[in-house]
Amino acid sequence: MPASTGNGVSEGDVVRSQPAERITIALIPKAVEDLQRLQDRTGLSKTDITNRAITLYEFIDAQLRSGRDLLVRDNATGETQIVRLL
Repeated sequence: MPASTGNGVSEGDVVRSQPAERITIALIPKAVEDLQRLQDRTGLSKTDITNRAITLYEFIDAQLRSGRDLLVRDNATGETQIVRLL
Protein backbone atom coordinates (compact mmCIF):
# COMPACT_ATOMS: atom_id res chain seq x y z
CA MET A 1 0.00 0.00 0.00
CA PRO A 2 1.48 3.39 -0.93
CA ALA A 3 2.36 5.74 1.89
CA SER A 4 0.06 8.68 2.43
CA THR A 5 1.42 12.20 2.52
CA GLY A 6 -1.33 13.33 4.89
CA ASN A 7 -3.09 15.43 2.29
CA GLY A 8 -5.09 12.66 0.65
CA VAL A 9 -2.42 12.07 -2.00
CA SER A 10 -0.42 8.88 -1.92
CA GLU A 11 3.22 8.68 -2.94
CA GLY A 12 3.32 7.81 -6.59
CA ASP A 13 0.14 9.74 -7.36
CA VAL A 14 0.68 12.55 -9.79
CA VAL A 15 -1.23 15.73 -9.08
CA ARG A 16 -1.34 18.20 -11.92
CA SER A 17 -3.07 21.48 -11.54
CA GLN A 18 -3.89 23.65 -14.46
CA PRO A 19 -2.69 27.22 -14.25
CA ALA A 20 -5.45 29.65 -13.35
CA GLU A 21 -6.61 32.02 -16.04
CA ARG A 22 -6.95 35.56 -14.80
CA ILE A 23 -9.43 38.02 -16.20
CA THR A 24 -10.41 41.58 -15.38
CA ILE A 25 -14.07 42.50 -15.54
CA ALA A 26 -16.08 45.68 -15.08
CA LEU A 27 -19.20 45.06 -13.02
CA ILE A 28 -22.34 47.16 -13.25
CA PRO A 29 -23.51 48.57 -9.89
CA LYS A 30 -26.31 45.94 -9.54
CA ALA A 31 -23.78 43.12 -10.01
CA VAL A 32 -21.47 44.70 -7.41
CA GLU A 33 -24.33 44.80 -4.90
CA ASP A 34 -25.38 41.23 -5.70
CA LEU A 35 -21.80 39.99 -5.39
CA GLN A 36 -21.45 41.65 -1.98
CA ARG A 37 -24.73 40.13 -0.77
CA LEU A 38 -23.57 36.69 -1.95
CA GLN A 39 -20.25 37.11 -0.14
CA ASP A 40 -22.00 38.19 3.05
CA ARG A 41 -24.50 35.32 2.87
CA THR A 42 -22.15 32.52 1.83
CA GLY A 43 -18.72 33.54 3.11
CA LEU A 44 -17.28 32.64 -0.31
CA SER A 45 -14.65 34.70 -2.07
CA LYS A 46 -15.35 36.74 -5.20
CA THR A 47 -13.30 34.20 -7.14
CA ASP A 48 -15.33 31.25 -5.83
CA ILE A 49 -18.64 32.99 -6.54
CA THR A 50 -17.51 33.96 -10.05
CA ASN A 51 -16.31 30.43 -10.84
CA ARG A 52 -19.57 28.94 -9.59
CA ALA A 53 -21.63 31.47 -11.53
CA ILE A 54 -19.83 30.68 -14.79
CA THR A 55 -20.19 26.93 -14.25
CA LEU A 56 -23.88 27.32 -13.40
CA TYR A 57 -24.50 29.52 -16.45
CA GLU A 58 -22.78 26.98 -18.71
CA PHE A 59 -24.98 24.19 -17.31
CA ILE A 60 -28.18 26.22 -17.72
CA ASP A 61 -27.24 27.31 -21.24
CA ALA A 62 -26.49 23.72 -22.26
CA GLN A 63 -29.83 22.54 -20.88
CA LEU A 64 -31.79 25.27 -22.64
CA ARG A 65 -29.98 24.64 -25.93
CA SER A 66 -30.91 20.96 -25.59
CA GLY A 67 -34.59 21.93 -25.57
CA ARG A 68 -35.14 21.60 -21.83
CA ASP A 69 -36.98 24.06 -19.60
CA LEU A 70 -35.60 25.57 -16.42
CA LEU A 71 -38.25 25.45 -13.69
CA VAL A 72 -38.40 26.89 -10.19
CA ARG A 73 -40.87 25.42 -7.73
CA ASP A 74 -42.00 27.04 -4.49
CA ASN A 75 -41.96 24.16 -2.01
CA ALA A 76 -44.43 25.91 0.29
CA THR A 77 -47.14 26.51 -2.33
CA GLY A 78 -46.23 24.01 -5.03
CA GLU A 79 -46.28 26.83 -7.60
CA THR A 80 -43.93 26.21 -10.53
CA GLN A 81 -42.54 28.93 -12.78
CA ILE A 82 -40.47 28.68 -15.94
CA VAL A 83 -37.23 30.68 -15.96
CA ARG A 84 -36.24 32.42 -19.16
CA LEU A 85 -32.83 33.98 -19.75
CA LEU A 86 -32.85 36.94 -22.07
